[in-house]
Amino acid sequence: MFSHRARGSLCLAFLISCSLPPCIAPGPTALFAASSQSAPTAVQQAPQSLSFVRVFSSPEDVRPTHPVLDRTLDIIAGPADPVAHMAALQSPSALTTDSNHRVFIADTGAKAVHVFDFLRAKYVRWEGSGERLHSPVSLAVDAQDNLYVVDQSDSTVLVYDAAGKFRHYFGKLKGGESYFDSPAGIAIDRTAGRIYVSDRQAQMIFVMDKHGKLIRKLGNRGGGSHPGEFRSPGQVVISGRELFVLDAGNTRIQVLDPSGRFLRAINLGYADQRTGLAMDSQANIYVSDSALNEIQVFRHDGQPFYRFDPGSIKDDNFSHPSAMWVDGSRLYVVDSQSNRVGLFQINDGSAPH
Repeated sequence: MFSHRARGSLCLAFLISCSLPPCIAPGPTALFAASSQSAPTAVQQAPQSLSFVRVFSSPEDVRPTHPVLDRTLDIIAGPADPVAHMAALQSPSALTTDSNHRVFIADTGAKAVHVFDFLRAKYVRWEGSGERLHSPVSLAVDAQDNLYVVDQSDSTVLVYDAAGKFRHYFGKLKGGESYFDSPAGIAIDRTAGRIYVSDRQAQMIFVMDKHGKLIRKLGNRGGGSHPGEFRSPGQVVISGRELFVLDAGNTRIQVLDPSGRFLRAINLGYADQRTGLAMDSQANIYVSDSALNEIQVFRHDGQPFYRFDPGSIKDDNFSHPSAMWVDGSRLYVVDSQSNRVGLFQINDGSAPH
């Protein structure tokens, strides 16, 4: 038999463990889930592949909605800071998370990066000065939780520390010039200390070290359709020892080794500047299609796995998925039409057998 104190400690531990948005209580249902749909697909049936958990878009959404969790967080972390009624996301373009599961959202409309800290029930907004954060379009976090922000209009990458203090630029040259023409995506290989930046206008991938020194360029200026060449490259993702490039102009994903050697390609039905790319811990590949309002999932070898229709979510009108990010078993998806972010639980059924 447990003592009253032991039972109380166990209960508190359970509540703390459930304080993150994707908390899953014993059983198949998400604690905060409003609805859950099996993934409709003509490719392969994958029951319970993605379960809808919630949407969020403004500072008011950072507070837990469960009254017991509200009280628990107040006891552990103290009452949340007062949150002013600020405008919701205006034009979210990218998102990522750090080791503390804070959610960073680049917002080109607000010229800012929103930081949603659900664990601590806090929200902050990182804004640049007159010369910074004009058009944030992509994000990445390194092993020290430094945030890298691709500013497309300024053709630079801005680096902030974990507290939000601006540190330095990547890509700026003497005289105000830049390595980049129109940077679009960024990925960090934390093991090798390499940073990959795609450039839509230059039709190339720039590879830099952790200090921002240019190591090599992948592809040919002017673009092309041969293996290792790109047209309007967008999002880039690192998985293991492979680099995945959304080669939007050639409607494919190219898979390269760290040196840039072509390994294989995954052909897509459609891709544009809004198409998102993400990968989970099982190396499944997620590709969003805002025009068809679906998320298509491929296995690591490029074989179609299943399709998910966000419009199947009842009573929440989630549609037009664009940018995506996977944090553990949580898939974050930008709804480019209503300027919200949807959170989905990746269930065991999505893992290859």
